Amino acid sequence: MLRCFISGNPRVWEDLLPHVESAYNRVVNSPFEVVYGFNPVTPLDLLPIPILDDVLCKDGDEKASFIKELHNDIKLQIENKVGKYVELANKRRKTLLFDVGHWVWLH
Repeated sequence: MLRCFISGNPRVWEDLLPHVESAYNRVVNSPFEVVYGFNPVTPLDLLPIPILDDVLCKDGDEKASFIKELHNDIKLQIENKVGKYVELANKRRKTLLFDVGHWVWLH
């Protein structure tokens, strides 16, 4: 997954690694959620970015927007990959319907 984001500039992988990890841990059924039972809460989830003319920090606002956009991109890529895995796994499966009284073989 990291390869997708650093393809243009491989020297930035150290800067992107914490963001990719955080976004990966926030996806539904992530390893974090499976182990701990909930998705991690980040400061970006708690408060919207305030827009104040008096105390406007463009660098911080740009960084927060960059991180939110990066997390959304990573989440979409993970969801696309999971969809492809589900499609491949279900490719040869048949839908079988059983009624009460039918005999089935369980292994």
